[in-house]
This record gives sequence, structure tokens and C-alpha cells, in this order.
Amino acid sequence: MTTTNPKDGTETVATSGDPLPSWNEGALKKDIIDYVTKVTKEGSPDFIPVENRIATFDNDGTLWAEKPYVQELFAFYRVKKMVEANPALAQKQPFKAVVEKDKAFFEKGGDKALIELVAATHTGMTEDEFEADAAAFFAGAKYPGKNVSLKQIRYQPQLELLNYLRVNGFKTFIVTGGTVELVRAISADFYGIPKDQVVGTSFKYTFDDTTNSIKRQAALDHFNDKEGKPVGIQLHIGQRPVFACGNEGGAGDLAMLRYSQGNKYPSFQLIVNHNDSIREYSYQEKDNLSLSTAAKYKYHVISIKDDWKKVFPDK
Repeated sequence: MTTTNPKDGTETVATSGDPLPSWNEGALKKDIIDYVTKVTKEGSPDFIPVENRIATFDNDGTLWAEKPYVQELFAFYRVKKMVEANPALAQKQPFKAVVEKDKAFFEKGGDKALIELVAATHTGMTEDEFEADAAAFFAGAKYPGKNVSLKQIRYQPQLELLNYLRVNGFKTFIVTGGTVELVRAISADFYGIPKDQVVGTSFKYTFDDTTNSIKRQAALDHFNDKEGKPVGIQLHIGQRPVFACGNEGGAGDLAMLRYSQGNKYPSFQLIVNHNDSIREYSYQEKDNLSLSTAAKYKYHVISIKDDWKKVFPDK
């Protein structure tokens, strides 16, 4: 018998007593449960006080699929709306590259071009306006290649892991390279994580006294990726996580995992390896940096192909 958590859609097997039913039995599942058991047992030499049970998760490629990035899909959605309202924008970059489907513009520009697109489409409005636009986008968007709602690209095993950690006194945070405002728009509904437990890339804000509102400016305040993630964690959380999970694909989570491993309490690091071309996707870094770093520092690696019984939720 399967039941669904109304907060985040997590499916659990009610009769089995298994906290991670979508994980295959094996060394990794056992290591996760053993770790949580030992650090939450009063009197254990490895006991971690509740206030120090901080768990951080990347989002793209860690909690949901990232081929393509949802952030990009939202930016394209905004480009369409903005060009419809002001056709002259179609002749200006980065709008022109999106309208003309010029992939070379973004491939050549890399992170800088993507940030330029996000800045152009995510700023210059009040937070209320942005939240309304984000809600409309998530309500109707379909994920390319799978033709499912964005809720259905979440990883079911990770939803179970988030719940399992919370049941055992962990406070779960999303620490993402995506913009903090976009992820906050769905964090409670998709993951059971409130807005104030989301750390992400942010733009500068100003307060408009005339309209009594906050407005976002087209100027980057903090890029929350790679070495920026420990900085974001310190700024927003103020302490090292004892549990950290990222993914292989862009080496963006290695600094967060390394930072976690420096904790004075026993810590646990996880990297999702995208090696299932049938149920999800198969892609690796050209230099294999994330997996080689995981081997060097003894991080745990999730094989989607071997460790996950089920990848995506049914709805």
C-alpha cells in the first residue's frame, strides 16, 4: 500500500516500515540509515544535538532533473512574455538569442551569458509581480522530452530522504546555483522546505518607499555555485552542514561537500551520478572531477541506475 504526503507529494510504503522504499537494498542505503541512527541516538559517541543537524541539498540534478535547467525554461517563458509586451526587445541580446534559438550565443558566453539572460528576465519588477509570474509558469509548464509537469521531474528517492532526515530532527536546506526567488516559489510545495531554508543565487534589492515594495536590480549580489556555496551557507545558515548532497555533472557542489566534511560532528556527503540513460539521463564531466574527488575524500556516490528502485514520482 502506497500513501502520499500532501505537503510535497512524497510516496511511502505504509506497511513496510521502510523509510526509503524507492532505494534499492545495498551498501549505500544501509550507510545512510546507519549514519542517521548513530548520530540521533542519545548517549552515542557520535550523537549530534538537534540544533546542529543541518542538511543541505543542491537542487538541479540533485532533487530534480537538470536537462534542461528549469531556470532556463523560466527565463525563456519570461522572454516570450516580455517580447510580446515590447517587440523591440527581440532585437536586443540576450532576447535575440532566445528568439532566434541561437545556442552558440550561450555556449560561447557560458555562465556569463546565462546570468545575463537571468538578470534581464528576472529583475526590474516587484517581488509580488515575480511570484505571480513564477506561479503561473509552474502551473502550466511541461518538461521538454518527458512532457510531464515539473513536479514529476523531482526524484522520488530524494523526497523520501528529505522526509527521513526531517523525521530524525534534521533541518533541511536547499543550496542551489539557481536564483533563490525562483526556488522559493516551489520549495514548500515540491519539497516540504520553507522559503527561509532556501539559499541561492541572488540579485541586489532596493526598497521603494513610494510603493512600499522590494525591487530586484539587474546586478548580481551573490553567485551561489562552486566556492560560492559555502559562502552562501555561512551567510544564510551560519554553520556547516553535517549532511550534504550534490550531483556529478558540473562540479558545482564539491566545495559544499568539502565544507561539510570539515564539521566537528560526524558528517555524510552524497553525490548523485547520472548514469541511467533509460529512466533519467546519462552524462558525466569530461574530467571526471566530481567522481574522482568523491573517491579521494570518501564521499558516497548514488548510482541512479543501481541505487534507485524508482526515479520519479507518479504525480
